[in-house]
Amino acid sequence: MDIVVKGRNLEVTDHLRRQVEEKLAKADRYDQKIIRIEVELRHEPNPRQSDHCQRVEITCFSRGPVVRAEAGASEFATALDEAVTKLYRRLRRAAERRRRLQRRVRPTVPAAAAPAEPGEPEAGELAEAGEMPGVEVPEEEEEEYRPWRIVREKQHPGEPMTVEDALFQMELLGHDFYLFLDKETGRPSVVYRRRAYDYGVISLAPPSSE
Repeated sequence: MDIVVKGRNLEVTDHLRRQVEEKLAKADRYDQKIIRIEVELRHEPNPRQSDHCQRVEITCFSRGPVVRAEAGASEFATALDEAVTKLYRRLRRAAERRRRLQRRVRPTVPAAAAPAEPGEPEAGELAEAGEMPGVEVPEEEEEEYRPWRIVREKQHPGEPMTVEDALFQMELLGHDFYLFLDKETGRPSVVYRRRAYDYGVISLAPPSSE
């Protein structure tokens, strides 16, 4: 499991790097197939954000879904603790869902095929559930902020999934919305958080024949 630590508007010292590595040392307890964990430490120079000027963003890449968590505080140690707590909670949720999928779907494995390792869902299950890792396009150097300027682009696989699967992916990423291809209708759709435990779904209707 590789842990990559990078900084923005700050220098990543050996002390900070050791702190991050120690906090994330237990991540593979929830997912033994973790490939890489990227951690971005960021300082916000805006004095209006002094209460959350030290920010930590963690992205965990595995054979399953990409899991992400972030937090901000006045000190890096506090922000790191909050972000790691969120990450571990989401990794545990993903592990529990993998176990449920295994109990629900028991495919017949040919004698010549190697069985899946304990706790690991079949590749077909992952693809069906839309749990294949996304790919983030590297962010370019940010210039002066302007409302119409695109500063980040992301891409992720477009395998069809159910609304339930899309909501699960949204929670793992910690986002308020998630774009997906609806498995039942075949339409590009977005699930989004409204309030408390209420969610909404927006879909693109087919072009009018008129």
